[in-house]
Amino acid sequence: MEKNMRFALVNNIRCEASPGMIAFCPGCTQPMTARCGTQRVWHWAHRGSRNCDPWWEPETPWHRGWKDQFPAGWQEVIQRDEAGEKHIADVKTEYGLVIEFQHSHLPIQEKAAREAFHRNMVWVVDGARLKRDRSRFLRGRRLFKPIPGTSIFTTHSPGESFPMTWVTCTTPVFFDFEDAAATSEPSRPNRTLWCLLPERVEGHAIVAALAPSAFINAARQRAQIFPSQTILGMVATRFRNERLLEVRRWTYAHTPRRRRPFRRNRTMRDA
Repeated sequence: MEKNMRFALVNNIRCEASPGMIAFCPGCTQPMTARCGTQRVWHWAHRGSRNCDPWWEPETPWHRGWKDQFPAGWQEVIQRDEAGEKHIADVKTEYGLVIEFQHSHLPIQEKAAREAFHRNMVWVVDGARLKRDRSRFLRGRRLFKPIPGTSIFTTHSPGESFPMTWVTCTTPVFFDFEDAAATSEPSRPNRTLWCLLPERVEGHAIVAALAPSAFINAARQRAQIFPSQTILGMVATRFRNERLLEVRRWTYAHTPRRRRPFRRNRTMRDA
């Protein structure tokens, strides 16, 4: 599968692909070809079948639409592991947060390897890639239990709403379930991202809903999208309070009531 990139070096300057330009890969320094057709977004491709980053995937309008929400200098940031192998982050902010936009199927082993390598990262997953994914989410969303006054929900069965390959992630996963007509417009009004947090509270998964604009603003301003520990504490407190309330209700329902002494009506006593 051809690996394509948005930026390549032209006279040692990062440039986007244009017809007839000559460029070199910023990672492996090999020549790259400008692909400027009408069927796919314009991009650079390595000549031949060379693959200098085994994690890279072909870029779609969905990828490009999301990456366009961030400065060019944050896009396609090259990092190397201990063995010297190059990996390119879709977006790495100045706060150290890596954002990986994933459209195609991703093997569990590679997913785990990326999470271990980047550490402080989040996934944004194209939830409209398969038709059944969006319909499954709409069915599973009925099982969400809201935390009043917030956009946070809990569910005992996250696999009823999200693909199982993403349920076991160790980093937050943001699902974009919009249809294909809207995939290149992340900031479109009324669009919602649904985040599955990696932590569990008493066996319940935590899901948060937020607007893409809120996601983008958070990524531009801090190292984490959500204050995860605050959310976990809030949910744990909620569960604890619900248990206490149930105990009080049970105790009240099963406590014998004392019979009140008979009191005559005031008018009868006065008479």
